[in-house]
Amino acid sequence: MSQPPVRLREQEASASRHTLSVLVENKPGVLVRIAGLFSRRGFNIDSLAVGPTEHHEISRMTIVVDCAEHPLEQVTKQLNKLKIVELEPAVSVQRELLLVKVRADAETRSRVLETVTLFRAKVVDVAQDAVTVEATGNRDKLDALIRVLEPFGIKELVQSGMVALGRGSKSITDRALRPIERSVGGSVQ
Repeated sequence: MSQPPVRLREQEASASRHTLSVLVENKPGVLVRIAGLFSRRGFNIDSLAVGPTEHHEISRMTIVVDCAEHPLEQVTKQLNKLKIVELEPAVSVQRELLLVKVRADAETRSRVLETVTLFRAKVVDVAQDAVTVEATGNRDKLDALIRVLEPFGIKELVQSGMVALGRGSKSITDRALRPIERSVGGSVQ
C-alpha cells in the first residue's frame, strides 16, 4: 500500500492564495515587522522569499498569503505604506526551487533519471543509493514531480519560497497599487 503524497494541495486552497510583491529597505527588523503584520491579523503566510533587487538599499519580499479566512484587502491595507503589488499568475513569472534526495539503487536509478529528464530537472549529486535532484518551476510542476518520485522513496526534501516578477517591461514601480511613502524600515524611494 502506497503512502499519501508528501503534500497535497486542494483547488480551493489555491483559489484563496495570493502572491504579493513588496519592496522594503534593507534594514534590520523589517522581515519581523512585515511577518508580524500578517500574524496579528490572522493570515497564514504560505511562502516567503526575500532577496536583493537592482537597488542595493532595497529588498523584494515575495509573499504568498492564504486569504481563506480574511479578504486580501485587509492585508494590503496593513501594508499601504509600502510599495506593494499583487502578481496574478497570468501576468507574472512565478518560480520555486526544489531540492529532493531520492532513493536510487542499481535497480531503480534509470527510472529515476528518466523522471528527472521528463520534468526538465537536473541531478546535482549522486551517491551509491541516492540522487539529489534540483527542479525549478511553479508549484503544480514541483508537486507533480514529488508525487512521481515518492514511490522511489524520498529521503529528504527542501523547497524555497516563491519568487515572482511581473511580465513585460514594467517594473513594480510602474505597477504600484499605492504611492511610495514611508516603509516599515524607513523611506523607500
